[in-house]
Amino acid sequence: MRLQRHGKKGRPFYHIVIADGRAPRDGRFIEKIGTYNPVAKPAEIDLEFAKAYDWYSKGADPTPTVKNILSDIGVLYYDHLMRGVKKGAFTKEVAEVRFNEWKEAKEAKAHSAVKAVELGEKEVNKKRLEAEVKANEARAEEIAKKRMKEMEAARKAAAGETAGEETEEVAEEAVVEEEAPVAEAPVAEAPVAEEPVVEAPVAEEPATEEPATEEPAEEKPAAE
Repeated sequence: MRLQRHGKKGRPFYHIVIADGRAPRDGRFIEKIGTYNPVAKPAEIDLEFAKAYDWYSKGADPTPTVKNILSDIGVLYYDHLMRGVKKGAFTKEVAEVRFNEWKEAKEAKAHSAVKAVELGEKEVNKKRLEAEVKANEARAEEIAKKRMKEMEAARKAAAGETAGEETEEVAEEAVVEEEAPVAEAPVAEAPVAEEPVVEAPVAEEPATEEPATEEPAEEKPAAE
């Protein structure tokens, strides 16, 4: 009686099988009697009780893990009760009653364990959520403080620039007031004496008439 591995890497899932001890772990098997999922919280076991007890009572040797599974399901306890019946310590009916009482107590305990796990997960999730909320609030407060500091620094810088501009304007006004206008004395212009203009007499030259020279006219012979 052993486990045969299935599932994916990192998420194993096992079949509980009856196999020859000489066969490979994941090789051929005689019969499958259940499944085991260790990844689930709590672990999930689906076992055919009657077949498991039948093989165990016939001498099938379980591996340590399968033996723990048989003990958790109650196969080992039921086998113990049946041995008592065979020895005559009590009847089969008494054995069945004892086993049912044990089974109910086991199921109640398992149910409580599941509830505890669920409550634990809820509590863990609640605490994680509260921690995230506190961290977000602290981060938001830090950002708000940083922005307030930046705004205050910007306001002071703007106030300093305004004060500097006002100081410069006041200084410029003071300089303008200190500079008195220079009065210009009127310049007296001396009268310029005008000298009389003497006109020189123009000498008139006598006009000489040149005698006109007459050129003798050429006489053309008359045509006969």
